[in-house]
Amino acid sequence: MRKDSIRVSGMGALCAAGADLESATDALFGARRLPAPPRRFASAYGADYPAFELPAACTALLTPRPNPHLPALSRTAQMVLAATRQALADAGYDPAALRGRRVGVCVGTTVGNSTNFEDFHKQSRSAEPALDPVWQYRRGNPASVLAREFGWDGPCMTVSNACAAGGDAIAQATEWLRQGACDLALAGGADELSRITYLGFIALLITDREPCRPFDASRAGLNLGEGAAMLVLQRPDLHGLVPRRWRGQVLGYGNASDAYHVTAPHPEGRGLRVAIQTALADARLTPGDLAFVKAHGTGTVDNERVESQVLGELLPDVPYFSVKGQIGHTLGASGALEAALALTCLERGRIPASAGFREAAPGAGAGPQRGASTTPRGAALAQSLAFGGTNTVLALARADYGE
Repeated sequence: MRKDSIRVSGMGALCAAGADLESATDALFGARRLPAPPRRFASAYGADYPAFELPAACTALLTPRPNPHLPALSRTAQMVLAATRQALADAGYDPAALRGRRVGVCVGTTVGNSTNFEDFHKQSRSAEPALDPVWQYRRGNPASVLAREFGWDGPCMTVSNACAAGGDAIAQATEWLRQGACDLALAGGADELSRITYLGFIALLITDREPCRPFDASRAGLNLGEGAAMLVLQRPDLHGLVPRRWRGQVLGYGNASDAYHVTAPHPEGRGLRVAIQTALADARLTPGDLAFVKAHGTGTVDNERVESQVLGELLPDVPYFSVKGQIGHTLGASGALEAALALTCLERGRIPASAGFREAAPGAGAGPQRGASTTPRGAALAQSLAFGGTNTVLALARADYGE
């Protein structure tokens, strides 16, 4: 383990592929999970556009009202709490024992629960609505929920930076730890499926009517998903707090903006190129050190034309894959959830197939992984590309990398 890296001491996650991180990782190497019409809300398009919702095994982990004297928590906040409890248990840390430490909290989300107000608005047109949704929203900031629930008083931030939010949260917490702003940090992301988000992506004409096929020549759009992942990050010189086992390292990161268009990436991937190069330099890695790149890979045509082009030019010999064929696009959670999955793949020394990929699009090079493979290399990149031209790349490594 590198002496100057930020260490990952615990991880927790829940998504359509599993109620915990190990189950979700198993699913990457097993049968592909098929999306289905949304169950939690009604829509005239429900039968036409499938999504990746949490299975019953995940919803059983959610706690709507941890404190009976306070408003019920949003589904997003409940997922954050569930993933955090898993991450702390994975590390072997008692939440109460951390109260004497400087614990930071950074959570990425796209919409959180801010779009779940249809009933409230309908009621307000004809009568005085109940204010429970307002109080839920006011107390629904995911990072604040964690800090309040566990009594942590370190730096606290919620990042809402579109689909790069979860990766940016990990990068921000990494920087806090590097600068000594805290001893320990809980970082990750969460997003729930909602009717407005679901219909909004359909209106953008980038949602597939079939299971999504990232990087495939026949790709026609994304499938939305929901989920959460949280990582316990700590400084290498932190004394008196040793986990059951080290889960990995954050070696560095890169962020860059295309400054090109509200939703479309720069045609030459200007921001992504800078983010990859910055992450490699920050982590002191070369392309030859990389086992793989966990690509953003949404299944949308514009995104993947640029992403495959940049990867083919900068990292032509490095395998890449997308996990969205198994878990869907979890928006603000995706950067964190997919980083956690990348770390478990590094632990296992295995690279999963990119679900749904069969034939590369013209000009895309060889395309991503068609089948699972093994790798002896211990480092990888996990990248997230977002609306607004935001590009975030995390440089991750196995726990024993650099020893």
